[in-house]
Amino acid sequence: MAKTFSFAAVHFSVAFMVGYLMTGSVWVGGALALVEPACNTVAFHFHEKIWKRIEARRQRVASSDPGSNAVAV
Repeated sequence: MAKTFSFAAVHFSVAFMVGYLMTGSVWVGGALALVEPACNTVAFHFHEKIWKRIEARRQRVASSDPGSNAVAV
């Protein structure tokens, strides 16, 4: 859990610095540091759902044809 919090702190810091350096505004940097990680969290949720479907499909294909070396996408 410590690593997760550490990564979150780095993520917020980078988002803040990018916003601040691009605009010179602490407010924009702060807003970006809050909004961007939140959007990434939602996007990551859907990314994981899609990858679970892909992995499940690959397992079904592999189990239905054990002699096949083809990769299902």
